[in-house]
Amino acid sequence: MTAAPQPKPTTTPSSRVRRVARPLLALAAVAAPALYVASVDPNVPGHYPVCPVLAATGWWCPGCGGLRAVHALAHGDLVTAAHDNLLAVALVLAAGLLWAGWTWAALTGGRPPRARLDAGRVVLMVLVLVVFTVYRNLPVGAALAPPVV
Repeated sequence: MTAAPQPKPTTTPSSRVRRVARPLLALAAVAAPALYVASVDPNVPGHYPVCPVLAATGWWCPGCGGLRAVHALAHGDLVTAAHDNLLAVALVLAAGLLWAGWTWAALTGGRPPRARLDAGRVVLMVLVLVVFTVYRNLPVGAALAPPVV
């Protein structure tokens, strides 16, 4: 005797809304400060504090120019954003792709993408940060340094 196939559970609109609530809350948590940076221009001196690494060492840190890059991205200027901080643009793109996958999975009931951080990936990320920092502070990497304000 074989068991009758079980009907697939249907997803109700309320369960779909509940599943997509977390990605939407995450979007709101990121959009609020991004909207502030979009409205308060970091290229105008005095709006934001000076980077403590730059002030202490004279070196551009990996985050220097990040606010300017977010400001340029918010205004649709990808070229300026990449010039201000190419690493920040890459991270925004990666975060956007992960968020889109998470949201799609929430809408369809699938599994969200996982960004696993094993030891090898952590070492690789630290190495990328160090190489980016050193390169943008050398004369040959001056194109990766943000403009002086």
